[in-house]
Amino acid sequence: METLPVHEVGALGSTAFVIASLIKIIATFTVVMVIVALLTLLERKISAWMQDRLGPNRVGPGGIAQPLADGLKNILKEETNPSEAHPLFFILAPMFSIIPALVTFSVIPFAAPLPTPWGVVPMMVADVPIGILFLLAFSSLGVYGIVIAGWASSNKYALLGGLRAGAQMISYEIALGMSLLSVFFLIGNVTLPEVVWGQQRMHLWYALPLAVSFFFFWISCFAETNRLPFDLPEAESELITGYHTEYSSMKFSMFFIAEYAHVLTVSMLMATLFLGGWDIPGAFDNMYYAGDGLVLGAEPAVWKTIVTFLAFALKTFFFILVFMLVRWTVPRFRYDQVMDLGWKFMLPAALVVVVVTAGTILALDSLGIEYGLVFGLVLTAVNLTMLGIVLWLLDRGRILSGSTALAAKRTRARLVRQFHEEEFHVAAPRQG
Repeated sequence: METLPVHEVGALGSTAFVIASLIKIIATFTVVMVIVALLTLLERKISAWMQDRLGPNRVGPGGIAQPLADGLKNILKEETNPSEAHPLFFILAPMFSIIPALVTFSVIPFAAPLPTPWGVVPMMVADVPIGILFLLAFSSLGVYGIVIAGWASSNKYALLGGLRAGAQMISYEIALGMSLLSVFFLIGNVTLPEVVWGQQRMHLWYALPLAVSFFFFWISCFAETNRLPFDLPEAESELITGYHTEYSSMKFSMFFIAEYAHVLTVSMLMATLFLGGWDIPGAFDNMYYAGDGLVLGAEPAVWKTIVTFLAFALKTFFFILVFMLVRWTVPRFRYDQVMDLGWKFMLPAALVVVVVTAGTILALDSLGIEYGLVFGLVLTAVNLTMLGIVLWLLDRGRILSGSTALAAKRTRARLVRQFHEEEFHVAAPRQG
């Protein structure tokens, strides 16, 4: 085992801890709200670029102040309250959507520990011992806002959108949780700083050793955020606008703030779980805050905190960009395709991946191979093989079939049914 250097930076006193926590809370949520507002502008700019348009360019230089104009417009718009809607839950539903989306940021580490004259400051709002479980629990609560909005609106289209959201969440939450088990097997912990530290010690980001889990987690995140091709709860061509059909003004805006905040959350989470979080290739930033002012590994420095924060922001932006590019590239799935992918393929495949990954880790431990680069390369070979099989199964309509294949399947089923009915009618007189 490698002996790690220990740097005693000093722990924060009670007063410094409270002040540092308040600063992190205010700074984090302020930055998050600004980023969420700018993401709406970014998506409109990307869609305009992909469709050969200009996009928003009237408010401010290059349209930079368009989110401010949109917010002001929504504040000043007239509130609509349908007479048949439930008066209490119709108002509470947007809050149930936006609060979980904003709370989940608190457990994600976004930079290396910051050394200060008063002690070392972990770069996350709350270092809770159940970090990943806390994040999964709160992010899953957002669907209740959508379901309640659909039910409380007393609108059939809205209700169908809410029901779709519930079914979709159940379908993909299981696969999402199963894909995280492989991460737990490797680190033996559920805190996100441990995940970053585990990837630093392996000298390999988990996107390769856990490639299939990464792939399934990514797909599940699309479904969890209700983004194309999984935006069935608000399918405009079928349900007007789905669960928020009856909403206007700021209540309507809160649903979209929650959606973009959720996109930002899952992008930060994927960057942390599978791309090393704030880690940069090389050993200069390989450090772990062990508590009580002790930092293991590299010596903390202010410049390292800044550089690692920029690296984390870049990784997060990559996933956000993919979310937006997919929205304007891939068509919406049919409802039966979404259910087939979740229940018939991803759930059994995730179970197989968990068993194979656990068996590989157990075999490597039994062979005496220490956790490190060789350990990760063996896992990479196994997972890339499984990923190739998964992609082969998903290709050429083996799992997700188009409308023509669906019509052919229905025709075959009808012919088989007619054949059995004719056999029954022919056999009945003989038996008599």
